[in-house]
Amino acid sequence: MIIDCHGHFTTAPPALGKWRERQIQAFEESGARVPPDELHIGDDEIRSAIENGQLKLQTERGTDLTFFSPGAGKMAHHYGDERTSLDWSRVSNDLIARVCGLFPERFVGVCQLPQSPGDALAASVRNSVTELERCVEELGFVGCLLNPDPSDGYYQAPPLTDRVYYPLYEKLVELDVPAMVHVAMSRNPALQGTCAHYLAGDTAAFMQLCESDLFRDFPTLKLILPHGGGAVPYHWGRYRGMMQDRGRPPLEESVLRNVYFDTCVYHKRGMELLLDIIPARNVLFASEMIGAVRSVDPETGRRFDDTKYTLDSIDTLSDADRQAVYGDNALRVFARLDGVLKARTKASAKAPATAAANVKESQK
Repeated sequence: MIIDCHGHFTTAPPALGKWRERQIQAFEESGARVPPDELHIGDDEIRSAIENGQLKLQTERGTDLTFFSPGAGKMAHHYGDERTSLDWSRVSNDLIARVCGLFPERFVGVCQLPQSPGDALAASVRNSVTELERCVEELGFVGCLLNPDPSDGYYQAPPLTDRVYYPLYEKLVELDVPAMVHVAMSRNPALQGTCAHYLAGDTAAFMQLCESDLFRDFPTLKLILPHGGGAVPYHWGRYRGMMQDRGRPPLEESVLRNVYFDTCVYHKRGMELLLDIIPARNVLFASEMIGAVRSVDPETGRRFDDTKYTLDSIDTLSDADRQAVYGDNALRVFARLDGVLKARTKASAKAPATAAANVKESQK
């Protein structure tokens, strides 16, 4: 099975964005709330968005399953207060659950967390614990997105290793689900979103982890750095040297037992570097489809985010390592995935029998 661990619902029906605009405007103008039940999206709208977008590309590229989350840039945690973020996260996550319900063989949910910056951070972490538990235990999600910068481009929050985040890490460990460390939008005009803020966030988060004892406190916590880890593989020697100068353990001991990288790297030499530097057991296949880059690479004739094509073109990877990257690692890191897939298979097997029984009963 080829598992894409990084996909976003960037093609969500327009009604979602319009509801969000009204939510933000109402709060900014008067502190008013827009009820989540005012959002109306039909199943046919969801089917059309998925079938003409992510599902079409899945089929064309030969991937089987995508871990699906709300659009990362749209999380925009700096708007409103902690209640604003909570309502927005629940609306977004419920929509992802509906996608997974309509396409259970192709998508598994990963949730957005209701984070907030500033004085609301601690309360929003508590809300994040509650929302994570809801999404995992009630909606069948297998992970979450964790924003290291809820101020969206100004880094006004403490590092991810601060104890304010510990209640969330305790819940992640308890539920045995990983978090993908993923920034949202940038409202800082000096920091473009997808090519500056995203990659800088990945890089900054890695250094936060290197400098901390987070994994001593949470030895089974699992974090994923997207976009190939930003600048991390390219500057691996700098990180190794810095940790050695500070008398800290080697990265293989202090970080790589808990941190994973994805393959959202959009050229062959970059992906080769990632796989040369980071052990294959720490790399998860991903494309970020449909995400930051949607055009065709004139050098290959394929879309930049067709990372399966790029990975297939690397012939130095052993068959065992390739299989690990494509799916085995995801099954190990996302420990709940196997159970979710088995439950869905069991449910789909029961569905025809139930339907037949209902028809027979109606004919009596």
